[in-house]
Amino acid sequence: MHYIRRGTGQPLLLLHGIGGSWRSWSTVFDQLAEHRDVLAVDLPGFGATPPLPGEVSIRTLADAVTSFLRAHDLLGIDAVGSSMGARLVLELARRGGVVGAAVALNPGGFWQGWEIPVFYYSVAASVRLVRGLQPLMPALTGNAVTRTLLFSQLSAHPARLSPDVLLPEMRTFATAPSFDELLRNLAYGERQQGAPAGSIPAPLVIGWGRQDLVCLPRQAPRAQRLFPDAQLYWFDDCGHFPQWDQPTETVQLILRAVSGQPVPQPALPARAAAAPRFFRVAIAGVFLAAAGAAWLATRAR
Repeated sequence: MHYIRRGTGQPLLLLHGIGGSWRSWSTVFDQLAEHRDVLAVDLPGFGATPPLPGEVSIRTLADAVTSFLRAHDLLGIDAVGSSMGARLVLELARRGGVVGAAVALNPGGFWQGWEIPVFYYSVAASVRLVRGLQPLMPALTGNAVTRTLLFSQLSAHPARLSPDVLLPEMRTFATAPSFDELLRNLAYGERQQGAPAGSIPAPLVIGWGRQDLVCLPRQAPRAQRLFPDAQLYWFDDCGHFPQWDQPTETVQLILRAVSGQPVPQPALPARAAAAPRFFRVAIAGVFLAAAGAAWLATRAR
């Protein structure tokens, strides 16, 4: 399993989301490495790590991460995950003895009913569009308007994001051999099991962006019900990736949580400005409609 390791102190494992790589953490990696010995891996089938033989699912990825940690004498390492990687962190925490303190940022896997096909088909259509746009991706990620069109589903402030962060992410999204199978298994495969109260003794925090359009905020209480030992932390003015939209706050939350310090209780939901939020949702809808049209055109051929 390919990984990058920097820093000193207690080890800290970073697990990226579907389609990503260790570079998904570039906005917070150096800040974390000032305090911890940070390992950011490329999960099997993503980045520079070859895919698993056989099934690709949360279960098999968790087995692979466990084997990696055992081989490097890192069982019990503190861990942070994002999106699919956040669900993976919860699964590892549920198993016991694999990770220590854990932070799960906007974990997938807690959708129900109509949320399941919306998640699956929107992401599947989006990645097909991203693959088709690869020749234009440097120009698209380098322009604030096209960044807004491309990333409104993922970020509360896509125009502010750096092309140096987004372009590598779009490259790995387009080329990851395990993306399609894992996406289907995330949506329609085995449901995430929970952990009874008192079964996870190490600190566990579930962080969620209030403006997440991938894993909707309404799913956060479901995650907490399955993991009652977890504290739920809300990021205001934040989409699906807190490390993109609120990097400083993300670093602060991670360092406090994994060191066992008290994490500030979430404030009451802030009343977001209606017009900017409506604009972002509308832009995301236009993009998803375009992605769907591109997908249908591909199937028609």
